[in-house]
Parts: sequence; structure tokens; C-alpha cells
Amino acid sequence: MADPPAEDSRPLSARGYRGPTPHLHEEALRLRRRGCTVPEIAKRVGVARSTAYQWVRHLPIDLDSEEARARRRAHSKAMTDAQWGEYRAVRDAARAETVAKVAAWVKRLRYRELVLVGAAIYWCEGSKAKPWRPNDCRLKFVNSDPALVLLFLRFVEALGVARTALRFRVSIHESADEAEAVRWWADLVGVPAAEFQRSSLKRHRPATKRQNVGAGYRGCLTVYVPRSSRLYWKVEGIMKGMSDGVTGEGR
Repeated sequence: MADPPAEDSRPLSARGYRGPTPHLHEEALRLRRRGCTVPEIAKRVGVARSTAYQWVRHLPIDLDSEEARARRRAHSKAMTDAQWGEYRAVRDAARAETVAKVAAWVKRLRYRELVLVGAAIYWCEGSKAKPWRPNDCRLKFVNSDPALVLLFLRFVEALGVARTALRFRVSIHESADEAEAVRWWADLVGVPAAEFQRSSLKRHRPATKRQNVGAGYRGCLTVYVPRSSRLYWKVEGIMKGMSDGVTGEGR
């Protein structure tokens, strides 16, 4: 069944309505029950505010209706934007300027910098050996941030691993567009989507209010480095070296 047409918010008089006043009265009552204020009713029905008030004054406004809540949210946003709009514009401009200046200062990472930074982000975001499985030394990096994914790929390539040797898998909620997410990640890393492993789908729970929804949600990408025990040991050594350098040990 097709969706019903969207409700026309114009006054009835503006829609060509020429019926008797009782119909306007019924429209006003209907709007009031939906949580509309007297000024809104007067404007939408096309009568004076005093007339609208006389028609609906016996009906207390339903502050819990969806329309009333939406109106309060819109009013709150308008007031906040009016109060903080200029400040936010200045703040956003300052942020953009700072980001641009610092990015220009970084320029291009040298080999040593890339290896140190790459090891650090892996130690933060990648899988690590656990006390109950100390010999599980395989590089597996999972992240939803494309910048971190690309940095990790540059890191392993700098250590001699070709990108064609890597394995990729998308993890995403089953309610999202899994095929589109795979294509997007494949374009990002420069590997054909057909070479990706079968996606890992997370069960959708309607009761859970997730923020990672919409067209911009593409799940996480898992990057596997096959036969990577020795590479893992190198990462472990890099992190030990940086830790010793911070604490003063090993001098």
C-alpha cells in the first residue's frame, strides 16, 4: 500500500477551501489535539487568533504529543543557534585554521616516524597476545576510521608486507547496506571488493538507539596480516623501546 500523501500545512483558505465555518472549526480542534498552539492554529486554518482561541480554549494543549515535542526541540535549537551561532562560526574557523597549520607542519612522515606511529596505533587498536594465549601473535587491525586504516596499511608496507598479501573483512550491522560498505572500503584500500572475505554481520536490535546509522555508516574494516608472528614481535619490540625511552629504562 502506498504511503499517504504528506499533510498540507497551508491554511485551508489557501488551499482553495470555501466550505462552511464548522469545517474550519473541526480542523482547528484536530490541530489542537495534535499539540498546536493558538497562533499556529490561526495561521494554518486561516482565521483570527481570537477566533481560534474561542474554538479551542476548552482543550488543554497536549505537551506530550509528538508534534509538541518536535516544536519544543525546534524552538530550543533556534534559540541556541541565535545565541551561539556567531561563537560557533568563530570557533569552527579557528579549528579549521589550526588543523590546516598543523597538517602543513607534519608534511610527510619519514620512515622512522611512520614505523613508530604505526606501531603505536596498532598497539592501541589491534589485537594483542593475552596471558591465556601468549603465542597468539598475529597482526589483526580493526577500525572504522579510514585515516587510521590507511596509516596502518602504510605501516605494514613500510615493514615489507605487500598490500596484495593482506586480507580484508567488513564488520557491519545487518540493517545497513553491507554491499555498499564493502565497495566503499575496497575503493579506499585499493583492493577489489571481490577479494574481500565474507562480511561479519552484527545482529540488529531495534530497541538499541545507535548513532552509527545512515548513509555515512560503513561499519569497521578488519585487516589481517597472514603469517605475521615475526612482524608482531617487531611491533612488540618497538613499543618496548618507546616505553623504555619514556621511563628512562634501558639507558
